[in-house]
Amino acid sequence: MFQFFRFWLGSLSRCFHSRQSLLLENLALRQQLAVLKRRHPRPKLSPLDKLFWTLACQFWSAWKQALVVVTPETVVRWHRAGFRLYWSLISRVRQRVGRKKVSKEVRDLIFQMVAENSTWGAPRIHGELLMLGFDVSERTISRWMKRAPRDLEPARRWLSFLHNHREAIAAMDFFTVPTITFGLLYCFFIISHDRRRILHYHVTRHPTSSWIIQQLREAFPYQSAPKFLISDRDAKYGLEVPAAVRSMSITAVRTSCRSPWQNGIAERWVGSCRRDLLDHFIALNERHLKCLLAAYLDYYHDDRTHLGLGKETPNRRPHCRPQGHITVQPRLGGLHHRYDRAA
Repeated sequence: MFQFFRFWLGSLSRCFHSRQSLLLENLALRQQLAVLKRRHPRPKLSPLDKLFWTLACQFWSAWKQALVVVTPETVVRWHRAGFRLYWSLISRVRQRVGRKKVSKEVRDLIFQMVAENSTWGAPRIHGELLMLGFDVSERTISRWMKRAPRDLEPARRWLSFLHNHREAIAAMDFFTVPTITFGLLYCFFIISHDRRRILHYHVTRHPTSSWIIQQLREAFPYQSAPKFLISDRDAKYGLEVPAAVRSMSITAVRTSCRSPWQNGIAERWVGSCRRDLLDHFIALNERHLKCLLAAYLDYYHDDRTHLGLGKETPNRRPHCRPQGHITVQPRLGGLHHRYDRAA
């Protein structure tokens, strides 16, 4: 009985609709019925079905009321996908747009002029290319100049210069070591730049300028001082230490404030000493720390290979022959080891 009244109410409501709206609704229902007759658990819509609902939502305002197969959001998504597909198709043009690609010949000429004329800028190179008949903008040249390969020759010359003068350079510095009783010991050392050798070291609880001057005298006896001595601006040096350095015919080179990288050789050694030794021991007193440093310096000079020396040791450890049994010798109580071949 309920279905009967529902049918008559639906028929009466159709009488008040316009004929065009009624025809469109019937068309929509027939299309959905055709989809449902395919007898799939989940009906799949073909591209024509998607196109139908995409067009229907454009020309029929009441399309949502007759839609039962898919949700309105799905139809909107189909429409947006079709919009993207439409613009991607009309955007495909055969003719290339934009600037022309710079030829390899022009790029090589720009790189060559940059390498051979270090003072030239983009305007000079642009003028030369115009004289050669190349029509390239100055802005393009400036962009390609940034990609020009670096000339390593100046760096090689500086490296050779430093290698030739490193025998005349030494550096000194301090670093602190805490003791078992929470005191501080000050370690003073002087390192040579040529083979990264430690020329002198000492330990004290109270470093003074007079004590530092005495260490310099012990490090450089009989006019064996280097030409240059690098140091930081530590207040412990005062005015007496620079004066004593000058009296020994040494040119004192002081680094800038808060610039430890300017004394990199000394700072690297401090880092190596901490990683290899001090991070694994607790110093009891001055005597104990001196013994530890002495054992570490023997290992550092004779056994430990150095990256800055081409994987060699400061005292030029000899290479073993490829034959023979390999022997292991512990260093620093087994913390490090040395490997040799038995004779």
